[in-house]
Parts: sequence; C-alpha cells; structure tokens
Amino acid sequence: MIFGVVILAFLWGFIAYWRSTNDCDRHIALINPMKAIVYCEYGSPDVLKLEDVEKPVPNDDQVLIKIRAASLNALDAYLIRDTWLGRLIFGLRKPRDTRLGRDVAGKVEAVGKNVTQFKPGDEVFGICRGSLAEYAVAPERALVIKPSGVTFEQAASVPLAGLTALQGLREGNIQPGQKVLINGATGGVGTFAVQIAKSLGAEVTAVCSTRNIDLVRSIGADHVIDYTREDFTKSDQRYDVIFDNVANHSFAERHRVLNPKGICVLAGMGGAGVKGGEALGRIVSNLFIARGLSLFTNQRFAQYMTKVTKPDLILLGELTQAGKITPVIERTYKLSEAPEAFRQLDAGHARGKLVITVGEESR
Repeated sequence: MIFGVVILAFLWGFIAYWRSTNDCDRHIALINPMKAIVYCEYGSPDVLKLEDVEKPVPNDDQVLIKIRAASLNALDAYLIRDTWLGRLIFGLRKPRDTRLGRDVAGKVEAVGKNVTQFKPGDEVFGICRGSLAEYAVAPERALVIKPSGVTFEQAASVPLAGLTALQGLREGNIQPGQKVLINGATGGVGTFAVQIAKSLGAEVTAVCSTRNIDLVRSIGADHVIDYTREDFTKSDQRYDVIFDNVANHSFAERHRVLNPKGICVLAGMGGAGVKGGEALGRIVSNLFIARGLSLFTNQRFAQYMTKVTKPDLILLGELTQAGKITPVIERTYKLSEAPEAFRQLDAGHARGKLVITVGEESR
C-alpha cells in the first residue's frame, strides 16, 4: 500500500514537472506586438529579457493601461529566484507566468464594456500583473485616478509598498503621541511607514544603517537608531507599537521593549536582500513562534495580508498630493535597463523605491 502511494506521488510529481511550462515554449506570430520584460527560466537577473510579446486586450471588466512608470518590490526578486519553494508556488520546471511587475502608473488606453469609473486618457495608478511592459491590463477595482501634481514615477512607487505600510500601521491602532518604532525604515515599505506614522501623530523612532540616518530624518523620524552601533532591543526605551519590517530579533527581545499592552506588527522579513534559508527562518519565527508565544502575554504580535483596496489607494494618493508622504526614489531606469535594476534590488539595502520608466518622459 505504502509502496503504491509512493509510486503514485512520484508519477504525479514527474508529470507535474514536465507539464510545467510557459509562453516561451509557444512560437506564435504576434498581431499587435509590444515590448515587455520576460523571464523564461528561474535564476539571476541575467534571465530577464526585453522581448516582443502580444499587446493585451482588456476583458469586459478590465482597463488597458499605456504604462508610463512601474516600480520594483521584493516580490519581483523572489519570483525569479531558483528556490524549491518558489518552484512549488510559481511552476515546477519553469515559471508559469513569465511577466513581472505589479506597481503601475500610466494613461488609460481602452476600457471594457462594464468599466464605469475610467475612460481613455485618464491618468491612473494602482496594481496590475506584468507592469514591466509598454501596456498592461488591470481590473477596475485595482486602479484609481492619479492626483494632479504627482508624477508618474511617484505614483508608481506608492501602491504595494504604501498599502503594506498603511495597513500594517492600521493593525497597530496608532494613537497620537504614541511611541512607534520602525525596524527597517529605509526600504520601500519602511520609508512609507515612517511618514504615515508621523501623519497619524506618532513619535517615530527609525532603525537604519549609518548611511541612511540623514534620509530617515529628512522624511520625519523623531529619533534614529543606527543598528550597526546599537541594538534597539537592549535599550531602556519602551514602545507602544513596533512595525517590524525585518524580523531579525527573537520574540523575547521584542517582548522586552514593548509596553505591557503594546503591539508588534509583523510586516516583513527584511526585503529582497534576505535569501534562502534565512528568509524561511524569519517566516517561521514570525508566523509560529512570535504569534504563538504572544498568546500568553497582554502584548499582541499581529500579522496581516496586504489587500488591494480602492479606498486605501485613494488615501495614499491624497497623502502624496498633500505632501504628507513623499515617495523616496533611489534611482530610475529605462525598461531596457530592468536587469540592472533587479541586480540592485537583489543586493538588498535599496533606499526607498527603484522605478522603471516606460515611453514618454514622465511629467
């Protein structure tokens, strides 16, 4: 019986492996070609290619966007890496989806017949699939109008990182005057978290490296801890909320610096620079150990899943337009330079966002 189960499992795995394929294996004549970044195999950023692909056509509920800018997130780096976990999720032999990019900003080119909130020519930003391209389609619910005075590059920097920061801080139930610590304050999520926490009236302490001290001060941090010289978990300061974007401390260490009824928001694991077993270890440490042990204290270790919601995208746009948050953009790249941008992302310690510009120069 057991032998039979093993044989069946082996056959299933063998068939699933060889059936795992993608569009790169299909040679189809293109009718309306466009340029896009594709990856046909897992590996380093060297697997990324600028290729001609078919221009997408929106369905009844979708919006076709002529892309002006996109930005990179840690998720994009994880997608191309050759890891066993990645293969289980994204395709055993080859990646099923060969397109990259989620954050997008651009102009509406066309809309499906059920779309009521947008029309051709509208400037929008939000979330889509395959934004590292000249065109992409997105559901109406994942887009909002780009505020005037906000550039396409700035708008493209906001969606995923901004939503992650906003919704995570909301989990912390921040009140004016509370002491909030942002661990990992200079990446895409961290720079938004510092600014949003300040807009909520918090007293913000940012944890970063020496080279980023001036940066976090410039975006509003009241106090700065240089982690190369000081461990925030060994200080006498206590915090009402810890927004932990790195997960590089144990439950006991974070428990010690939280107020008796404080909240530690488990927001991330250190970004694209954390790889392999270390990343998995941090996930386990947060998902199971920290959350499990917090059941025995009055403190709360809160985990959440970032959701794409139109009201939150609108709020982020309004905060950006009002100057309460300013996207930190370390560098912009052309679409053809995407592999270079991924190399910088993959190395870790990017400051703010890396942006890919497409087509016309952004206003």
